[in-house]
Amino acid sequence: MANRIADTGAVHAPVVLDIEGTALTADDKRRLRHPLTGGLILFARNWQDRRQLTELCAQIKSVRPDILICVDHEGGRVQRFRSDGFTHLPPMRVLGERWMDDALDATDAATAVGHVLGAELRACGVDLSFTPVLDLDFGRSSIIGDRAFHRDPRVVAMLAKSLMFGLLRAGMANCGKHFPGHGKVRADSHVAIPVDTRSLKQLLADDASPYRWLSTSLSSVMPAHVVYSKVDRRPAGFSSRWLKDVLRQQLNFNGAIFSDDLSMEAARQLDGAMLTYTEAAIEALNAGCDMVLLCNQSVDGGAAVDQLLDGLADAAGKGRWRADPDSEMRRLDLLPQTAPLAWDELMHQAAYQHALERLP
Repeated sequence: MANRIADTGAVHAPVVLDIEGTALTADDKRRLRHPLTGGLILFARNWQDRRQLTELCAQIKSVRPDILICVDHEGGRVQRFRSDGFTHLPPMRVLGERWMDDALDATDAATAVGHVLGAELRACGVDLSFTPVLDLDFGRSSIIGDRAFHRDPRVVAMLAKSLMFGLLRAGMANCGKHFPGHGKVRADSHVAIPVDTRSLKQLLADDASPYRWLSTSLSSVMPAHVVYSKVDRRPAGFSSRWLKDVLRQQLNFNGAIFSDDLSMEAARQLDGAMLTYTEAAIEALNAGCDMVLLCNQSVDGGAAVDQLLDGLADAAGKGRWRADPDSEMRRLDLLPQTAPLAWDELMHQAAYQHALERLP
C-alpha cells in the first residue's frame, strides 16, 4: 500500500488521529506506522500524570520519530493537562481585559503565558498546541466565549503575536484558529452548521484581519466549520475559495492548514449530504487543507480510524485526491527544531520562572 500511495503522488502524511488510553496498544502502533499518519492529538483521557505523559510521548516517537504530537491546550476551560505541576493558565479574555488597563503590560503577560504553555508541554514531549484563538469576542458564541482575547481585531493580533513569541521562546510553533472567524455565530459547530451571512469585504475588514497582520508569524491555521453564505455555500474548511483564494493568495499565508475535527457533526454535512469520514477528508484535502483531524474515534477498537486510513489510501490510488507538493514540508516545519528542557531542568530555568511570575 505504501508504494501505491507514493506512486499516486500522495507522498505526505495528512492524517492526525488519536489513541484511546494512556499507553500505546498494538493497534495504535500499527496506525502510527501507516504512511498516511502524520500527527497524533492527545486528550485528557490520555493523561494520568507527567511521568506517564512523558513516557507515552517517548513511546510514540519510538514508533514514528517524525510524528507531530499535538494537543488543544489554550488555557482556561480548554487545557487538557491540569495537575502534577502543570500551571493553570488563564482564559485569553483575561489578557484582553488587562490590555484595557495597560496594553504593554498585557503583551508581556501574553508572552509569559505562551512561554509557560509551550515549555511545560515540550518538557513532556508534546510538539504543538492548537493555539492561539484568533476569533473575535462578540459575546455571542458560547463555544468561543472567553477563549477569545478581545472584540477588537487589532488587540487580538497584538496579544496573539505576543503569545506566539512566548511559544517560540519555548521552541513551539503555533496554530491560529478558527479562520476566518467563529465569534459571530451562535451555533456550536460540534453539533450544527453555523451560518454567517456577512460579506467577504466585512469579514476581511474585521474577523479575518488578524490573519493578514500575522501572515509572517503564523505557523499553521485551522479553518472554522462555519458556512459564510455570501462567500461560499461550503464551510470554510471545505472551501477552496476560502483556503486557496483568500487565505493563500489574498492573505499570503504559506504555513500548514489543519482541518478542524472531522468527527464533528457539522464537519460532514456538505452539499446537503452527510459524508463519511473518508469523503470528508478528501473534500478537505482537495479544498486546500494539508492535515485532517479525526478525533475521539480510537475508542471501542478504532474501526473509524482504520476506515479513514484505508479509505484515503484507496482514494489516492484512484486519483481522488493528490497532495500539495508543499504539504509534507509544511507538516515537518511544525516539529520543534530544538531539544526541550527536561521538567526538572525547566523548573530551575530563570526565563521560565520569570514567565511564571508574569502570568495574569
